Amino acid sequence: GVIVALNVIGLINVFSATHGHGEVIGSDRLFWSQLFWLFSGWAVYFVVTIVDYNLIVRMAWVIYAINLIALIAVMFVGKVALGAQRWLDFGFFSYQPSETMKIALVLVLAKSMSQRSYPDGLGLKELLFPLVILIGVPFLITAEQPDLGTAMMLFVIGCSVLFFLRIKRKILIAVGIVFALGGIGAWFFALHDYQRDRIYTFLDPDRDPRGKGYNSIQSKIAVGSGKVFGKGFRKGTQSQLEFLPERHTDFIFSVLSEEHGFIGSMTTVGLFAALFVFGIGIAQKARDKVGAIVVVGVVATLFWHQFINISMVIGLLPIVGIPLPLVSYGGSNMLTTMAALGLVSSVSYRKHMF
Repeated sequence: GVIVALNVIGLINVFSATHGHGEVIGSDRLFWSQLFWLFSGWAVYFVVTIVDYNLIVRMAWVIYAINLIALIAVMFVGKVALGAQRWLDFGFFSYQPSETMKIALVLVLAKSMSQRSYPDGLGLKELLFPLVILIGVPFLITAEQPDLGTAMMLFVIGCSVLFFLRIKRKILIAVGIVFALGGIGAWFFALHDYQRDRIYTFLDPDRDPRGKGYNSIQSKIAVGSGKVFGKGFRKGTQSQLEFLPERHTDFIFSVLSEEHGFIGSMTTVGLFAALFVFGIGIAQKARDKVGAIVVVGVVATLFWHQFINISMVIGLLPIVGIPLPLVSYGGSNMLTTMAALGLVSSVSYRKHMF
């Protein structure tokens, strides 16, 4: 019921975002395409629910390897759009391997980390392989596309699973120091100019209001102008007059806030919160450790997507290309999200089976 409610909210706002007064040719296609991916996603959800999640976890290494090969293929034959090379073009569908890598990473971590117990927490020896290889390799490949937002998502999803398994305190402090120093080094030697500009713009959007700060400013205007009850369906000026960029994907929450106000925004956030609470409850009642890890990984994936996307559009985090799950337009993201939720459903479905 919660998933359906979020799907409906997504469809309403995708329709509004793609049918503005400055309507372009093909806007109908975007809405119907989203509807197609939604029904396809539900088909995937029920198929994954029916299949025992342990069978899927047994194939984790194969799934991870296929996704890794697809990520590498993107570097050579990937489709370029909006200045980034992130998609494999199959004609009728553009596939983004970094999206499916998120669930592949959860599966491979669940398989590799569930085979042993760590009563005292994970030490340096136990962290090296999952952190440097399983998480680090797809992180570096995705960041090179360049898609630092999705690369960071892979990193925080993987780390969330490792935190769930517990990390020794002294190791946690040491790793924190290493990443802090690494972040300083990345600022000077690894980040592209446009990525540094995003951080500068986050700190001071008014430094270039018609250029690099435009997206952030227009998004905050849209969110704030919705006030308590919103301006009404398809009555938002920022979205309908096309001041708001990427309004059907990354900035869909801005459309929602402008047209449905604080009430609509908090209803959506509340539905996500309910989804996370249900997920945590399922993890607690899972029949085995691998099932609990899978559910925690999926919940972490959805939580970080929702948290980063909403924080981004209201100005609390820098602008990154992170969609709002179940709400934003996108085929790869919809199918991946529904498959991930199907895994949660599969774990819940079998919690009393012995």
